Amino acid sequence: MIKKILIIGGTGFIGYNFAKKCIKENLDVTSISRSKPSKERHLSKVKYIYTDITDKKKLYSKLNENYNYIINFGGEVDHHSKNTFKSHHIGCKNLTDFFENKKIEKFIQIGSSVEYGRLKSPHSEKFNKLKIINMDSIYAKAKLKTSRYLIALHKKRKFPVTIFRVYLAYGPGQEFNRIIPFTIKNCLKNKSFPCSDGNQFRDFIFISDVVSALFKSLKNKDSNGEIFNLCTGRPYQIKKLINLIRLKAKGGKPKFGIIKMRKDEVKNFFGNPNKIKKYLKWKPKIKLEDGLKKTIKYYANYFEKRI
Repeated sequence: MIKKILIIGGTGFIGYNFAKKCIKENLDVTSISRSKPSKERHLSKVKYIYTDITDKKKLYSKLNENYNYIINFGGEVDHHSKNTFKSHHIGCKNLTDFFENKKIEKFIQIGSSVEYGRLKSPHSEKFNKLKIINMDSIYAKAKLKTSRYLIALHKKRKFPVTIFRVYLAYGPGQEFNRIIPFTIKNCLKNKSFPCSDGNQFRDFIFISDVVSALFKSLKNKDSNGEIFNLCTGRPYQIKKLINLIRLKAKGGKPKFGIIKMRKDEVKNFFGNPNKIKKYLKWKPKIKLEDGLKKTIKYYANYFEKRI
């Protein structure tokens, strides 16, 4: 029997790539989002449902009880909007309230690295110092509160949840409001663009590595009730990253120091992937240089088609 998966946020960057993987592995895929996918992200084998997961009545009227797996990419990305908290915490709670007593095999929650707040890198899932009152953004507070709620639900009801704290995913087709596609776009067009001083260190992970880890966890019961850092564990300096893209794209004029670091910005921010390697027998395969090469090639073709 073909197994069914419900993807919340299946029209987003990671959700779309995960949906492609599920189709390849012969799963029956349903996506929930508030709006239709772009032409580039429409998949003919996906059943699309359009609704807001914060509206319990409308959501429940659209849901089928017979899903094997649920993965939640949903929620606002604005770090300071009041709707952000509602979309992440209330939206997730509406989903778990519906599926809590159903015979699902796995509920995957996409958390965030920002749940670690200002704790020193490399971050470890063993940290017990995470406090919502110390979080700088509504987004971080929503993600952490939701993680705590889900772990408590697992302990109380054996709800089969696994949480992934994803670091900076990148790859072909990502929106231009992210640092790597933003930089690639300006470098391919040989334009000047504002940057910070670039002294921050971040953990970048290629989209195919993200998808492979998430998919491996679907049938892994040992991962139930666990939180994993989904990262490479290899931090990379932003200035070095931008200059590497310049070199590979053969253009671009970054203006370092124009954008000032936010007061809530942490200079060194990266994770420890040892736990996910142990539980899922997973490790990232794509080196940053190779991932950038694939991504630059995609956007070069993208812009060429639009000339």
